[in-house]
Amino acid sequence: MSQDVRTLLEAVKNGTVDIDTALMTLKQAPFQDLGYAHVDLHRTVRQGVPEVIYGEGKSVEQVVGIIQSMKANGIDNILVTRLPKAMAETIQTQISQTMQMHVSLHYYEAGRIGIVGDMPVETTSSHIAVVTGGTSDYNVAEECALTAEFYGNSVQRIYDVGVAGIHRLLHHLDELMSAKVIVVIAGMEGALASVVGGLVDVPVIAVPTSVGYGTAFGGVTALLSMLNSCASGVSVVNIDNGFGAAYMANMINHIGESK
Repeated sequence: MSQDVRTLLEAVKNGTVDIDTALMTLKQAPFQDLGYAHVDLHRTVRQGVPEVIYGEGKSVEQVVGIIQSMKANGIDNILVTRLPKAMAETIQTQISQTMQMHVSLHYYEAGRIGIVGDMPVETTSSHIAVVTGGTSDYNVAEECALTAEFYGNSVQRIYDVGVAGIHRLLHHLDELMSAKVIVVIAGMEGALASVVGGLVDVPVIAVPTSVGYGTAFGGVTALLSMLNSCASGVSVVNIDNGFGAAYMANMINHIGESK
């Protein structure tokens, strides 16, 4: 049960909200049909976090419309992934002009992430380590790290510590071993995930990237290597899927955290 519903039911129990008001709140349409999108307004009820807008392939007008729908239904913090810079600038202009309330879209170019609202002030006591093989994995890593931070996680970035210079990784053993979950992001042959998996006693989420020469096959080689990891405790998400890794890491990192 989501915290919002629990809070509502507790308010009914202690008499600060009457039954009819609570019933009307729960009867709200679970989605809004915009014609081009069915905005999922009850995802927070089901999963604890609101719908995420995938920006790539959508028009500016579609993204703005979804943001307006979510804001009108009380969703203050909204995450937009895979958002091109030029599109983000246009969206910011349009939402400032069309929405009566002041709404800002904060854009993080490295991760192609747009955030309506603010990053959480309070973060988890435990942390997620985001580790990359090389600097070329930076964009996927930032998508991952920023998404994790958006969901209220403490994040430790450990970048450019791939197997071509393994001493760089070993220099960060303390940070790795103190993390609650580790996301390893690497292209080429994707060996870094197995190395990290063999060093730590926490879950490792591997993200293959499309970085590499010809036989890297756009990340397929790294994907297959990570799927065949000989280290236990390594799971794998899709190629370049920093968001998916962050979402899973967030779920793991919040286990045991106070609500």
